[in-house]
Amino acid sequence: MNSFTVGRDDTIIEVDGLTKIYGDVRALDGVSFTARRGSVLGLLGPNGSGKTTTVRVLSTLLRADSGLATVLGHDVATDPGAVRRRIGLTGQYAAVDEALTGVDNLVLIARLLDLPRRTARARADELIDRFGLRDAAKRRVRTYSGGMRRRLDLAASLIGRPDVLFLDEPTTGLDPRHRNEVWESVRELAEDGVTVLLTTQYLEEADQLANDLVVLDSGKVIASGTASTLKARVGGSRLHVRPSETGDITAATAIVAELTGTAPSVDPSGEITAPAAEQALLYRAGDRLDRAGITVAEIGVRLPSLDDVFLTLTGRAAESAGDTHEESAA
Repeated sequence: MNSFTVGRDDTIIEVDGLTKIYGDVRALDGVSFTARRGSVLGLLGPNGSGKTTTVRVLSTLLRADSGLATVLGHDVATDPGAVRRRIGLTGQYAAVDEALTGVDNLVLIARLLDLPRRTARARADELIDRFGLRDAAKRRVRTYSGGMRRRLDLAASLIGRPDVLFLDEPTTGLDPRHRNEVWESVRELAEDGVTVLLTTQYLEEADQLANDLVVLDSGKVIASGTASTLKARVGGSRLHVRPSETGDITAATAIVAELTGTAPSVDPSGEITAPAAEQALLYRAGDRLDRAGITVAEIGVRLPSLDDVFLTLTGRAAESAGDTHEESAA
C-alpha cells in the first residue's frame, strides 16, 4: 500500500484503497493516505488526477466503489451523518448567494444548521471580523472581489465549527494578492487546531501551506511525505540559466551540458536546468557564457522546487494536464 502514515492517535482522516470508476476511467485507483490532527495535508496533482473525487468521497458527496475512508473515526460510507456534523467544505467555486449581503449569507447558513437566531447572528459577526469583511458585511456579495468572495466562502464553511475542513482548489482564478489573503486564512485555521485537507495544482500553494503532501496522478498515489522529503528525492541543487536572447538557447544549452556532464532540460520560457554538483559551477558557467558572448537574463543555483519534484515524478508540469472525465464527472 503506497501511503503516508502517521501515529494512529493523531490520525483524523484515514483512506485505504479507495477506487472509483467511470466507464473506462479509473478516477481513483487504490488511493491510500492519512492526515494527522491539526495539520494541513496537501493533495497535489494535475486536473484529472483524482483530487476532487477524493474530496467528494471524504465529504460524503460521492460513494467510492471500494476501499475504506474514515473521518474522525466515522466511516464515510456507513455513517455519513456523523461525518457531516464534523466537517466543512469549500469547493472550487464560491457557493455564496450574490443577492444577499455578506452577513446575511452567514446568518442564513447558521439558521439552516439550526442555530438560534441570536446565536446565528453572533456567529456570523464573529466570522465577518475574523476574515476581515467588516467593511463589506452589509454589501451585496455581487459587489465583492474574488478574494472577498473566497474569504466569505471559507467563513461559511466554518459556521458549524468543523474539526475538519476540505478545501478543493480554494484559490483557483485568484490574483496573487487575493491568493495570499486565502493562504493567511488557512494558516490561522490550522493554528486553531482545524485539520485541513487542501487540494491544489499550484505547487507554490502546496509548498506554502502543507505540512504533509500526497501526490496523485491518474488516480494513484505516486509519492507522499513532507515537501522537504519529496524535494530530497529529486536530488541536490540545480543550475538555472535563462539567456536574454532566444537565439542563444541552443548554444547555452550545449555549454551547460558540457559543464555538468548531463543533458539539461529546457522549459518553454527558455530556462535551462541541470544538476549542480557544486556551487563553483555557477561561476564557471557564468564565465563560459560570457566568453561565448551569451548574455543571460537569469543565472543561479537553487534547491529543487516542488515543480522539479512533480516533473521528475510524472514527466510533466502540474498545470500541464487538461480536465479529464474524472474531474468533470465528480
